[in-house]
Amino acid sequence: MNKLFIVTLLLITIGQTALGQEKFSLDEIIALAKEQSPSAKQAETRKQNLYWQYRLFRSNYNPQLLLTGQLPGLRRGFFQRDQDDGGTIAVNTRITNTNLGLGLVQPIPQTGGSISVNTGFNVTTTFDSTSIRGNVPSWNSNVFEIALNQPIFAFNQLKWDKKIEPLRYEASKKGFVEDMEFVARIAVERYFDYLEAQVSLRVAEFNLANNDTIYNIEKGRYNIGTTSKDKLLQVELQLLRSRRDVARAALDLQSSKLGLNSFVGLTNVDFDLVLPQETPVFQIDVEEALLYARGNRSSYVNFEQRRLVAARNLAQAKGERFQINLRASIGRSGFGDLFNEAVNDLSELQTANITLQVPVLNWGRNEASIKTAIAEQQLTEYTIRQEELDFDQEIITLVGRMNLLRAQLDIAFKSDSVAQARYAVSQNRYLIGKIDITNLNIALQEKDASKIGYVQALREFWTAFYDLRRLTLYDFVNRQLLYTEE
Repeated sequence: MNKLFIVTLLLITIGQTALGQEKFSLDEIIALAKEQSPSAKQAETRKQNLYWQYRLFRSNYNPQLLLTGQLPGLRRGFFQRDQDDGGTIAVNTRITNTNLGLGLVQPIPQTGGSISVNTGFNVTTTFDSTSIRGNVPSWNSNVFEIALNQPIFAFNQLKWDKKIEPLRYEASKKGFVEDMEFVARIAVERYFDYLEAQVSLRVAEFNLANNDTIYNIEKGRYNIGTTSKDKLLQVELQLLRSRRDVARAALDLQSSKLGLNSFVGLTNVDFDLVLPQETPVFQIDVEEALLYARGNRSSYVNFEQRRLVAARNLAQAKGERFQINLRASIGRSGFGDLFNEAVNDLSELQTANITLQVPVLNWGRNEASIKTAIAEQQLTEYTIRQEELDFDQEIITLVGRMNLLRAQLDIAFKSDSVAQARYAVSQNRYLIGKIDITNLNIALQEKDASKIGYVQALREFWTAFYDLRRLTLYDFVNRQLLYTEE
């Protein structure tokens, strides 16, 4: 018998969709989940968040134009003033100070230092009751200055960030594709939860109708004396069980519908699911699957990132043993009572200084910090090696399981067809009195179990299929990558 014909017959036997209901296939449910489900929205938001974090990291290497300043600050109190006779006197004095500066700062990623070009001015006004000149400002200008600020033998955060952050961003982009494939995988689970409940309800309704007919037939036989009371009661018990099964299946259908609605984002929609009629046929090579997994998965990018983070932490521990900083600048500055004097009468400005902080006695703090970082680096390496082995094992197991599920799906399909045909034959034989109700019930149970078993086989196949896509980021059906470099 043609397979497509059998599937069509299967769809007919589980009932027709009520008028006015929307029909959704598995692909449509997955598409809706990826488009509008809360999980998909969360994945999209995480992607955007990580994108802006990467933009923030990139901005650390660009020049920064900074405007700095201080609004007029007031200081008032009694200060000592020298007198002509050599003595001093305490004078009530007010001092105001204002400064404004503009600087262009460029980090140096290779060395961890920075170079800047600055300009600015400062004005200070002093007023006290003993001053003959009164309230006279004092201008100090820094018209042009080039300054270098360079740590020596220090930890270079910029250098390590340049190695780590691109990997973090790359992992986030691959992680987004994995998240969407995981959304598809959960959608498959919810789809088959509802589909199984839907099929179970229709099977229960079909059995209830059949058992009601059989009960009436058996009751007629009992009335004419061709069957026993025991057989009539057995049929009646089967009818009562069928009514219970219908009620239970209706409740399960309602519960699974709520679960599907909440995940996919369907609201106030009366829908019906279509049993998948085709499953993809493709060949999977273990080595090929491992190659795609290692090349595409975010986990492998994370492995490299974690190794670099451990190496960075060790370099930071070593760099914090002592601190030496060099600052040098050259420029032109001026000073005067008037602003014009401060910017026109300029003189050369040069500064250079080295600051250091070296611990003389810290009770082994630096050594402990370095040893801790070394141990953490070793632990990270051992952990990653184990995770790589576990991940490879997961791929190998999944590929073998996919091949097994394909064979199980074919067996489940044929078993369902055989069980349906056997029940039809058993029902006809019962009606003509060739078999008793016990044998008919056995055929009924096998029919129901085979139908549900086929739906469950479909669930396992499609769940494993999307697990494989998520773990490899590769579509083995269309032979294309699910993630491509932007």
